Amino acid sequence: MRSILIALPLLLLAGCSSFRGDPENVKPVSEDRLLAFQEAQANGAQIVVNRDFGLMGGGCYVAIEVDRKVAARIGVGEVATFQVPPGTRVVGITPDRMDDTLCGMGSLLREVAVPVKSGETQHLRIVSQNKGGFDIRPDTP
Repeated sequence: MRSILIALPLLLLAGCSSFRGDPENVKPVSEDRLLAFQEAQANGAQIVVNRDFGLMGGGCYVAIEVDRKVAARIGVGEVATFQVPPGTRVVGITPDRMDDTLCGMGSLLREVAVPVKSGETQHLRIVSQNKGGFDIRPDTP
């Protein structure tokens, strides 16, 4: 009985971490929430951002910024693709300031420098963890 009481809180905490969805369950961000970096560029590159499935922040969008400009509002289990010029791009996540509920009032800023070459595609992943909160990190498709 004691073993169950010790293990139960650990299992509940593990449930707060996000997980990668099966590709057939991941949906593209709707066009009305894609706000920038959608036009193809000559000699350009692509950055693809996937948001994991999970309960943490599940009812809230997260804003994706490219070079500190809001590029999309992404929900759980969604993917967004951005057309960018080659070079090092700063990709970050912040609260969705377009949301006037508690979702948009948090303090979140995570950024990663993403070097991209002409014709190249870089993949990133938004994860949520029970201890560290949200993060954005490089991903392999």
